[in-house]
Amino acid sequence: MALRVEQDIFGVRQRGREVAAAIGLEHQDQVRFATALSEVARDLLRAVDGADVAFSCVTEPDGRRFLSVDLAPLRPLPGNRYEPQSGAVARLVDTLGLADAQGDTVVRMSRRVPPTAAALTPQRLAELRAELGASAPASALDELAAQNGQLIAALDEVRRQRDELAVLNAELEETNRGVMALYTQLSEELEETNRGVVALYAELDEKSAQLRAASESKSRFLANVSHELRAPVTAIIGLGRLLTDSASDPLTDEQAQQVELIRSSAADLLSLVNDLLDLAKAEAGRIEPEWAQVDLRAVFGQLRGTLRALTLRSEVELVVEEPPPGTVLRSDEVLLAQVLRNLLHNAVKFTDRGEVRMRAERTDGRVRVCVSDTGPGIPAELHERVFEEFYQVPGTSRRSGTGLGLPYARRLVTLLGGTLELASEPGRGSSFTVDLPVAGV
Repeated sequence: MALRVEQDIFGVRQRGREVAAAIGLEHQDQVRFATALSEVARDLLRAVDGADVAFSCVTEPDGRRFLSVDLAPLRPLPGNRYEPQSGAVARLVDTLGLADAQGDTVVRMSRRVPPTAAALTPQRLAELRAELGASAPASALDELAAQNGQLIAALDEVRRQRDELAVLNAELEETNRGVMALYTQLSEELEETNRGVVALYAELDEKSAQLRAASESKSRFLANVSHELRAPVTAIIGLGRLLTDSASDPLTDEQAQQVELIRSSAADLLSLVNDLLDLAKAEAGRIEPEWAQVDLRAVFGQLRGTLRALTLRSEVELVVEEPPPGTVLRSDEVLLAQVLRNLLHNAVKFTDRGEVRMRAERTDGRVRVCVSDTGPGIPAELHERVFEEFYQVPGTSRRSGTGLGLPYARRLVTLLGGTLELASEPGRGSSFTVDLPVAGV
C-alpha cells in the first residue's frame, strides 16, 4: 500500500484490521494493531511525506508467528531514528522500531499471532491476498464509523470491568472488615492467653523455688537425722555383741533370742540410715566420681567373692560370667561396684529358687552389664515406680527392703553417664541393665 495523503491513513488502518482478522488475531488485538498502525502512519506522513506499507507473516525458528508491517519512509528519517508521538503506541504491539529491509531502513511493527490460529499455508496466503485485493477500501466516513463502534465497544467493556471492579472492591472491603474484626478478637484472646501464661510461669517459678527449698530441706534433714542415728544404732549393735560374747555372763535362751532380735533390728536400722545418708549425698550433689580406667574382670571377681556367702544356704545359684577380654571403661570403680552389688543383693534377696546371673558385653563404644534373676517378676506398670524412693512392690515388704536401693543405684549410674533400665514380667523374673559409655563422661 502507498501512504501519501491523509485519506491513505484510513485505508492503512482498515487494511491493518482486515489483515489482522484474516491472520487470526483476537478482536481486541485487531483493534490495538490497527490503532497503532494508524498512529505510526500519521507520524510518517507528517515527518517524511509518507511511506510504502507492506504486510507479512513471519515464522520464527522456535515456531512462533508474528503479523509484521514494514513502513518504508519516502525520505530519510530525521536523525535516522523514530520515536512515536504517542508513548502508548509501543504498548499496543509486541515490537516497534527501526529495522533493515533489503538495505533500506524501515519502521517495523509486529504483533504475535495466537497459537490457536489456523496454519498459514502458501495456498491460504494466496487466498487471503486475493480476498483483500478484491475488497474495496472504505471511505473515511465509514472508517470513522467503524472506529466509533470500536470505541463504544471498548468503553462498554471498560464500564463493565469498572462495575465488576466496584463489586469486587465492595466485597473486598467487607472481607477486610471481617478480617479486622477477627484479627481484633484474636489479638484480644491472644493477649488474654499471654497474661494467663505469664501468670502461670510466675506461679511455676514460685512453685519451683518452693520445691527446691523443700528438696534442700529434705536433704539436710536426711543427712542430719542419718548422722545422728548412726552413732546410737552402732552403739546398740556393739552392746548386743558384748552381751552375747562368751566372756560375759551367760544368758538364758530367751535372753539370747531377745538380744539377737535387738541386734538384727539395729542392723536393719543401720542399713536404712546408711541408705538415707547415701541418698541425701547424691541428691545434694556431694558425690564426685573419681574417674579412672576400670577393668570389669576385677570388679566381677570382687563381687563374685563377696556375695557368694549370700547363696550358701539358699536354693539360689549366683552366676557371675567372666566379661569379654579387654572390657575396660573409664568410670569410678567404687561407685560402679556399689551399683552392681546393690542389684545382685536385691536379686538374691527377692529370688526364692533358680539363679541370679550377671554378664557384660561391649558394643559401639558402650558397656552393658545385665543382672537377671528367676524371681517373681514385676508388672510393667510398676517398672518406673520401683525407682521411686521408699516404694516397694506389693508382697515384698516381708523381705525387709527399704525402697532406697534402686533409686540410689539409678542416681549413681546417671552420675557415671549411663542409664539403668528394667525389663520384667510377672512369673518370668527381672533383668536390670546398666548401660555405660566406655569413654566416661
